Amino acid sequence: MTTDLVAALDIGGTKIAGALVDDSGAVRERFQVPTPTREPGEAVLAAVEEVFAALVATPGWAAVRGVGIGSAGPVDAAAGAVSPVNIPGWRGFPLVAAVRRTLGAGLPVTLVGDGAAIAAGEHWCGAARGVDNALCMVVSTGVGGGLVLDGRLRTGPSGNAGHIGHLCVELDGEKCPCGGRGCVEGIASGTAIARWAGEHGLRAPDGGPPTAAHVAAAAREGDAVATAAFRRAARALGAGIAATATLVDLDVVVIGGGVAQAGAVLFDPLATALAEYAALPYVRGLPVRAALLGGDAGLVGAAAEARRTAGGG
Repeated sequence: MTTDLVAALDIGGTKIAGALVDDSGAVRERFQVPTPTREPGEAVLAAVEEVFAALVATPGWAAVRGVGIGSAGPVDAAAGAVSPVNIPGWRGFPLVAAVRRTLGAGLPVTLVGDGAAIAAGEHWCGAARGVDNALCMVVSTGVGGGLVLDGRLRTGPSGNAGHIGHLCVELDGEKCPCGGRGCVEGIASGTAIARWAGEHGLRAPDGGPPTAAHVAAAAREGDAVATAAFRRAARALGAGIAATATLVDLDVVVIGGGVAQAGAVLFDPLATALAEYAALPYVRGLPVRAALLGGDAGLVGAAAEARRTAGGG
């Protein structure tokens, strides 16, 4: 049994998850709590502390050699701070310093964006394993991404490279909480899909506003509004992916997150959109794969980056 463990944290707009991850990428322990997105920043930090308290209480904690954090962004990797678009209570929040105070054990702490973490995880032991150039995306409450280029995760000087969710794909589109307009996230996230479908008359089975899961179920049954909502999201994703691939030249795109679990109702119209937008020869026919690590991708990737920065791989 390995004794080389990393504590990993995955912070998103829906949940805050933590785990102990071994040197093969296997998750040994896992805990999660809902993200209190509508509460002040102190409440979000309290949720982080709750997850860490659960991890510290496990027998494996004594073997932990570092901490990796994947957070919704943007992040400021140099300052160890985060300003997640979907967590308004955190703006320039010094997350790394807060985690060090919480743990008080002198453990090294590595911070990456959640999309970069997913890219690192899928490249280490998922759908992008063995691939030198990949865009890995999470399509969930928001839309994030990370880039593997020339065989390595590339996060850029601020830590935000690959943040495809805030590429503009609709020049006169709606204002985004990030400050831009017509962002991929504002059209293709689960939140946006559910909102658009609700505005166009779709309801959950109980008569209330639909969730993205409700929209996906309705689309699978042929509902016209739900199908249109996913087609609209797929076109935004396709435009963003085509632009990214045209810029950096990719071998594969990997898509995970809750919305990706919709399966064919997302991936089929995405293939159609990519055929339209990815026209240059070196972009045409770009493979798109479903992520393999599921909800653990961000945890595994945060652990991978913690190991890499510590010289462990």
